[in-house]
Amino acid sequence: MQRPLASSRLTLEPQAAPHADEMFAVLSDPAIYEYENEPPASMEWLRERYGRLESRRSNDGQQQWLNWVVRLRGAEPVGYVQATVFPSGVALIAYVLSSQYWGRGLAREACEAMLAELAGRYGVGRACAVFKRANTRSLHLLERLGFAPAELKSYAECEVGSDELLMIREMGARA
Repeated sequence: MQRPLASSRLTLEPQAAPHADEMFAVLSDPAIYEYENEPPASMEWLRERYGRLESRRSNDGQQQWLNWVVRLRGAEPVGYVQATVFPSGVALIAYVLSSQYWGRGLAREACEAMLAELAGRYGVGRACAVFKRANTRSLHLLERLGFAPAELKSYAECEVGSDELLMIREMGARA
């Protein structure tokens, strides 16, 4: 069972359909879509998506889908962190914070809490992140989190696009 997490300034709540109402406003920030994706089509669409993700598993049961809503302690949500955990002990992570919270170290704090949980509770030995090459904000965040550029052979294994970068963090030494 996915559990809530906490850091000094944040709480990370397992994402559920009722979070859609609060998260719709966070995810409607156009700045977070500068490099990829797009805002949710509607609050109903987001609620349905969150409801489907509550299973915490892929349809074939092979992947664990772990999603947390990131909230300032006792206050509003600021974004989310998520991980797809594969049977091999590898996790693919992602994160989104509203642009009004950028530059405060909150993404790093949220990701550190998630990475510690992935290593300690889910047995993740390697975390990976894929992002657009032009997104230097993500590059710097991942570097601060101890991620390093992946070898080129990993790009084909992870189906990384030509406009994307893949970074990897071995979890044993830092988690």
